[in-house]
Amino acid sequence: MKQLLIGLFLALIVLEAPAQSNEAAVNTVLDNIHKLASEANFDGYFVLYTADAIFLGTDATERWSIDEFKGYAKPSFDRGTGWTYIPTERHVYLSPDQNSAWFDEKLDNEGFGECRGTGALIKVDGVWKVTQYNLTVPIPNDLLRPVAGQIKQFKKGN
Repeated sequence: MKQLLIGLFLALIVLEAPAQSNEAAVNTVLDNIHKLASEANFDGYFVLYTADAIFLGTDATERWSIDEFKGYAKPSFDRGTGWTYIPTERHVYLSPDQNSAWFDEKLDNEGFGECRGTGALIKVDGVWKVTQYNLTVPIPNDLLRPVAGQIKQFKKGN
């Protein structure tokens, strides 16, 4: 009985190890997304995305394929000015087969304050890549109606 319990314990450790290393790898990719964007490292930044990735920006019109997002980012990165979002909290979840992950994170940005990033990653040839990233600015519930009203008025004027 004692050997059975030890065997089960060791099996649990072995099964848990890949999840921990996958979670760590996902966190590294997300940390690098923010680091490389802040450094305006175009090639390093975009290699972290899948070829068919989607980036959703803060504006409702910003649903970009990775190629469209590259077009948006290139002029800024060429000037040496990317964007800086500092993660302050992150939650990562892995699929049972350990080949896909999703996350939500709180971010701090000098101009926008608290932001939120959510998205998904998949393994491509054993390497984690971002397949979707969604950047939002959370609006406190007490401000939501006035802000929604401002957005409606803005859309009427355009």
